[in-house]
Amino acid sequence: MASLISSPLFKFLLISFTFLSFFLNKSYAFEGRKAIESHYHTVEISSLLPASVCSSSTEGPSKRPSTLKVFHRRGPCSKHSQDKATPSLYETLSQDQSRVDSIQFKINQNVEIDKINDKQVTLPAQSGQSLGSGNYIVSLGLGTPKKSLSLVFDTGSDLTWTQCQPCAGSCYTQKDPIFNPTESTSYSNVSCSSTQCSQLSSTTGNDPRCFNQTCVYTLQYGDQSFTVGFFSKDTLTISPSDVVPNFYSGCGQNNKGLFGNTAGILGLGQDTLSIVSQTVQKYGKYFSYCLPSLSSSSTGHLTFGNSGVSSNVKFTPFASSKGTSFYFINILGISVGATQLAISPSVFKTTGTIIDSGTVITRLPPAAYSALRTEFKKQMSKYPSAPPANSLLDTCYDLSKYTTITIPKIGFTFDGNVKVDIVASGILYTFDPSQVCLAFAGNSDASDVGILGNVQQATLEVVYDVAGGKLGFGPGGC
Repeated sequence: MASLISSPLFKFLLISFTFLSFFLNKSYAFEGRKAIESHYHTVEISSLLPASVCSSSTEGPSKRPSTLKVFHRRGPCSKHSQDKATPSLYETLSQDQSRVDSIQFKINQNVEIDKINDKQVTLPAQSGQSLGSGNYIVSLGLGTPKKSLSLVFDTGSDLTWTQCQPCAGSCYTQKDPIFNPTESTSYSNVSCSSTQCSQLSSTTGNDPRCFNQTCVYTLQYGDQSFTVGFFSKDTLTISPSDVVPNFYSGCGQNNKGLFGNTAGILGLGQDTLSIVSQTVQKYGKYFSYCLPSLSSSSTGHLTFGNSGVSSNVKFTPFASSKGTSFYFINILGISVGATQLAISPSVFKTTGTIIDSGTVITRLPPAAYSALRTEFKKQMSKYPSAPPANSLLDTCYDLSKYTTITIPKIGFTFDGNVKVDIVASGILYTFDPSQVCLAFAGNSDASDVGILGNVQQATLEVVYDVAGGKLGFGPGGC
């Protein structure tokens, strides 16, 4: 036996076995790490907190033609971030619910209108409850010579408007000088008899009025904010080489509400009077954007036209708009880590889902949210829980004693088998390290429409090929 142990053959086999064991252990460890990287985010807590320093780059998408820089209203690159009118994180969520209520109202109303119209019944004018403002801002020029204005850009709105002198009713405080139409040589009011004036009914949900032969628009938002003013046309400047003459917009004379210190709203919906439709000859109803997360120190972009879109973008078809100008898409499933949630496809098909740049937190059907929350809590069980932030965000954690955490990835699969992974900052909404919450919420009713909000869209390249009937997602847009 001793001679066998000391034999060269035995030593060779022992060394070979030791080497093989080492190799296999390394292989398994490598595969284990790959599995973790594939299904989990490992992030520093500090990276989930709002950024404090702007490091906006001049490279990337901003070099594309027809591009505007996008700022989060509370982000470090925004001149609005320190304004008292800028809402806190808690106020943002409260306003977010007002917007969602408005969306549900508007969509449900159109569904009822469609049902009644099928029976050939004449309806009264549609109620003027529209949407509230969002969180992302672009700066563009209006008038000749152009005046720079900071506008909230909104895929859920159609009419573009800004506050105007002389503010015959009232104007709220805004950061930019209030636009004075008498100083623009290209400004003109729109007459009551024009086709565009009559189109305001579908754009605003209110029939236009007439004052001294000038068309007057009215927009009342779900949070009781409102704007009333002259319907006008003027020159819109997107970039020095991108000028849109005779652009129809609202010149607000009586404005009040939760618009922060912005100058108004840029409407990117599908209605006839939206900027998307008005520039169809120039940009072909094609635009894209990347929204910087609140924890990002850089800016995003809003680009008109199809120049420079990444080959990594994958497209899912738009679904039926259900008589509205919202952008509907079909969700097929949701995954948490390596687990595909057992959600019946009918849960998403019942009401459909819209993508909206102005809604903050994604809203899911109750059954889908319940499955998501249960699995997420299961995979986050090692972290201490915290009280709910409010009635909206009910799954929260106290991460104040951690510098780095590992969280399960959340992925959405859309029609066409398009898989989109949400970045870490789109999974958790951070008030402070002691209260970090799952950034999703459930609708109160299974009949309410689902909404893919801007927190979950952050850093993605989101491409709207409206004429082609499809929506694209790509990673690393900003």
